[in-house]
Amino acid sequence: MEENIIEKLPLLALRGIAVFPGMILNFDVEREMSIAALQAAIEHDQRIYLVTQREIAPDNPQDSDLFAVGTVCTIKQVLKVPGSTVSKVLVEGLYRARTVKILGKAPYISAELETISPLEEKKTGTKTQALIRKCFALFDEYAAATGAVSSETILAVIDSEDPGFVADFVAQNVYLKHTEKQLVLEELRPVRRIELVNKLLSRELGVLSMEQKLSDDTREEINRSQRDYYLREQMKVIQRELSGDFFEEGPEELVEYREKIEALGVSKEIEEKLFKELSRLSKQPFGSSESALLRGYLDICLELPWNMTTKDEVDIEKARRMLDEDHFGLSKVKERIIEFLAVRKLSGDVRGGVLCLVGPPGVGKTSIAMSIARAMGRHGSRISLGGVHDEAEIRGHRKTYVGAMPGRIISGIQQAKSMNPVMVLDEIDKLASDFRGDPASALLEALDREQNGTFRDNFLEIPMDLSDVIFITTANTTQTIPRALLDRMEVIELTSYTDEEKLQIAKNHLLPKQRKRHGLTAARLKLSDDALREIISDYTLESGVRVLERELASLCRRVARIIAEGERKSVSLRSGQVSKYLGPPKHRRDKLYAHDEIGLVRGLAWTSVGGEVLDVEVGVMEGSGKLELTGNLGDVMKESARAAISYIRTRCKILGIDEEFYKNKDIHIHFPEGAIPKDGPSAGITICIAAISALTETPVRRDLAMTGEISLRGRIMPIGGLKEKTMAALRAGIHTVIIPSENEKDLDEIDPAVRAALNFIVTDHVDKILDLALPRRSQKNLEAESELPTAHDTEPPKRSIIRQVRT
Repeated sequence: MEENIIEKLPLLALRGIAVFPGMILNFDVEREMSIAALQAAIEHDQRIYLVTQREIAPDNPQDSDLFAVGTVCTIKQVLKVPGSTVSKVLVEGLYRARTVKILGKAPYISAELETISPLEEKKTGTKTQALIRKCFALFDEYAAATGAVSSETILAVIDSEDPGFVADFVAQNVYLKHTEKQLVLEELRPVRRIELVNKLLSRELGVLSMEQKLSDDTREEINRSQRDYYLREQMKVIQRELSGDFFEEGPEELVEYREKIEALGVSKEIEEKLFKELSRLSKQPFGSSESALLRGYLDICLELPWNMTTKDEVDIEKARRMLDEDHFGLSKVKERIIEFLAVRKLSGDVRGGVLCLVGPPGVGKTSIAMSIARAMGRHGSRISLGGVHDEAEIRGHRKTYVGAMPGRIISGIQQAKSMNPVMVLDEIDKLASDFRGDPASALLEALDREQNGTFRDNFLEIPMDLSDVIFITTANTTQTIPRALLDRMEVIELTSYTDEEKLQIAKNHLLPKQRKRHGLTAARLKLSDDALREIISDYTLESGVRVLERELASLCRRVARIIAEGERKSVSLRSGQVSKYLGPPKHRRDKLYAHDEIGLVRGLAWTSVGGEVLDVEVGVMEGSGKLELTGNLGDVMKESARAAISYIRTRCKILGIDEEFYKNKDIHIHFPEGAIPKDGPSAGITICIAAISALTETPVRRDLAMTGEISLRGRIMPIGGLKEKTMAALRAGIHTVIIPSENEKDLDEIDPAVRAALNFIVTDHVDKILDLALPRRSQKNLEAESELPTAHDTEPPKRSIIRQVRT
């Protein structure tokens, strides 16, 4: 064959296959351009140029879609498939060729090509023979692994010593990607070509080995499962033949489950449900996920205390003694609990009666609930609901879900090991809700005495009787509890402790407990009452005693270190010595100002940690009538400020204020400690008096505090949290407190020590307290007030109506 012979032949693009010289290949032809190229070759000299496409997808390949090297073949046979446009073609490869130029594309592709003469090795060396033998060995291994190569095919090449022919033959008869076969076709050096084929064939054998291993593992697993299933079916048949009842003499596990279900003594409905699940378990193959799910379900159902209850032993005197031992003060709360226990004692079948203990953190809500359980002789369980936002946390998950568990109500009963425990639902005001449901709505059924007799948990799917459970909930506030849920509960308020109550709690409960916990005795650590008062006033600022207990624990640790190091044998602390152990005071108590000031009034505010004294400052400057509010105020306080200014504008003549002040004066109302958010409907009267003081340049009494909301007509409306607010006034050294007249009934709730120390002024209108709050108002203003008519349709209020409540 001469080199570089230029020819013009029809071109047929192959998809996913390649043809090697000297090899016979059959393939299907379907595309119109390919059929046209095939027809042109048949009409010419039976020769056609076969080139492999780079990608299989294109139906109309362009020049760039074809490889540059192909094979010139002769057409041996063409068979048309009846009823189809597909033709089956048998070709034999002649020699390699390289595309020089694509000449035409219609109706078929024709190309100008140059032949590629085969390179022949000068001699067959040792390396070449070794490569040929290795190729034969790999090919034989491949044939044995796949079974796709006949023995006749192997014999056709076994005697050849031409490395190029052997490489082409093996590459044509093994499974390789078309891109890999193209690499073999383009390699013109025979030795390099057979090396490449050996490398590709070795990799393919590795893939075949892994496929065989995976197939064997799968077959072994299937055989094992079939064998287990066959044996279990045989076992079931044998059991039925022997006794007619699978469970009586079945596997030990199923017999044990049956005995436990029969021993429960539950209702027929529940027993049928459990036997049904046991029957399903018996039909499951060993080790299946369904069998594990059913075992978990049966285990949880059998662990529940279905018929286990405790007998109520309600001794009123014993319960009163327990409550007094566990808690100091809280007399009204204790009385309400005693009433609750007395009703339970007299009427044993009373159901429901959900108590809700509401109060600031650390006042003992949870411990009181557990004391009720001790007093009744019942088991107690505590469930924290803070942050729960999934309804399934209350009702449980469906048992078909992965990791499904019963809800917290059922878990609480399981924890208490009794069907009539005292169940404490902590932080019920901190329930949340999202797209997974509303847990507060799920609690409605559990807390409703008309429905909880048949409470259904999603996991158990069995009615559970909760009518004998005493539910006690705790919360810091009722504002965030849904109204429907709050309607099912009886609210008991636990208010803040006074300093004297904290002193007694520290002496009788907290200090002895911390001494014992830190290895100290009363002889080694002594604290005077004044020292305890100093800790309470200078190191804590709370409604409860949680921080106080932490401070006492810190003091005990330092004393324990001193004694352990041998510095001292005992420590006795009096007032003024606490800072040596606890450091400088952490809180500054509010104190009376040195003198009366203009535009400064002390208000009273309620917070989650108790009451606080809240100063209100008002400044008046020459300007254009702007009203500026600062101090991080909420919308309610801003509206109170605007209402106060509007009221003052209606009383300018009586108060002796320039009627045009809202045009030529700028008023700035400020609440100190601006970083702390402030809001609430009880600062109206405070803002009003401060603004009148600033506009009239009259000082306000420094020993006076007030609380109440104001209307546009000057009426003073009721507020809440009076007990906490009055305690804050007492701590600040205030002597007189002004409260709305409608809150006079709440004075009975205030601690006797606070009532004795404070002078309460009850009023229903701002006009009635002006002389009290602003004692140095000029005689001129007083006369003007008596002469001018009121801005209201009714008669002006008389100061004689104001009442001073002495307790």
